[in-house]
Amino acid sequence: MAQDNDSGAQNSAGGLIEHEARAAILSELHARPFLPIELPRRVYHFAFATNDEEARADRLALAELARAHSLAPPAGDAKFLRLALDHWQLRWEQHTEFTTYTWSTQKDAAQPFAHPDPLGAGEIAFRPPGRLVVAAHLSAIESGHSHETYANLFNSPSLCLIRAAKGTAHVMTDFAVDPYRFTRLLIISNGAGAVEAGRLVQRVLEIETYRTMALLGLPEARRSSPELRAMEREISDITQALSQTRDTRTSQELLKRLSDLLAQSEALSTRTAFRFGASRAYHAIVKNRLELIQEAKESQYTTISAFFSARLDPAIETCNAFEARQERLADQVERATDLMRTGITFELEQQNRDLLDDMNRRARLQMRLQRLVGGLSIAALSYYAAGLAVYLLKGVKDAGLLPKGVTGEEAGALALPLVIFGAWAFWQRVKRLSAQAQEEEKVN
Repeated sequence: MAQDNDSGAQNSAGGLIEHEARAAILSELHARPFLPIELPRRVYHFAFATNDEEARADRLALAELARAHSLAPPAGDAKFLRLALDHWQLRWEQHTEFTTYTWSTQKDAAQPFAHPDPLGAGEIAFRPPGRLVVAAHLSAIESGHSHETYANLFNSPSLCLIRAAKGTAHVMTDFAVDPYRFTRLLIISNGAGAVEAGRLVQRVLEIETYRTMALLGLPEARRSSPELRAMEREISDITQALSQTRDTRTSQELLKRLSDLLAQSEALSTRTAFRFGASRAYHAIVKNRLELIQEAKESQYTTISAFFSARLDPAIETCNAFEARQERLADQVERATDLMRTGITFELEQQNRDLLDDMNRRARLQMRLQRLVGGLSIAALSYYAAGLAVYLLKGVKDAGLLPKGVTGEEAGALALPLVIFGAWAFWQRVKRLSAQAQEEEKVN
């Protein structure tokens, strides 16, 4: 087999040509690995909504931060990077519409939430890449006290406490914002190893991140709800008017309103489709992460799943209901438009039928008029021809060419049938010539 010099085959096994996306697909499975951590540890997790321009600027800022600490900057297409900055560990991840910075350290981490404001205290500093969506303060410690000891660190009405990782750890949170605008999360290890602790920390942070991103669809639904209600009232009014209208002009005006309403509906669907679709995807990830941490109920405390069922799930259902209303509105507009077009088409067909009937009546009247004109024309020709014949026969009589006893008027009377027949024959020939001319015009 001849060797192929294609660039895609340079790193392939056995000279096989690799798909151009194979390397990216394989590396995606290992793009965001679980990293083992030693306890105790305090973690500060930030997620920023970023567009393409902000993501590019963020990558440049991260490269500057890495070079400032004599570290290698991220590759041009990197989505994940881990940096060791003095006693801090920075985990950077870039997603489709947001970027996360996760700072963690063991320094002064034994007491949960003893350092609530690392940015204000100057412990960490970085250039925010976009608009802040998530700010979580997670403390991971070894078990040393009862759970009730740490309950006063949270808002008791919304406190969630679960067993996780097959009972090797407990997770506490209230999903509320503390005075420093962080959401507090506490992991208490009951013998979890470094790998298991690292996996649990990452999944708990993912739950906090994705539940927040999932809720971004709710403000969009609330913001667009008045517009959707106005369109629903409009289609109701149009449908009511459609059932009563009998005028073609009014029908055309209603059809124009329906066309405008359909355009508005499509614009609204286009504007909200991504946000609602992303909310459903993030919600599914939250459900998946809750399964992966192997959540179990702890005494009388509320589980995270139960908390989300009462608060997160209804928000997602609101978004789903909004999308269902959009689809129902679009269907109503399309059905009303089809009905309106059918009515207008029927009216136009009726008008065309009336026009054809009128044209047929006019054609019949024209044919009758033509017959009348033809008869009058034959009579006129016969009259003039008979007059000419009388004058001619008088001249013949005077010349002595007619038999004796026959006057010119008598000869003209005897010739009258021939004159009438000649006039009729002449008129028929004129009609035939005219018909032939019309046929030739149609062919040409």
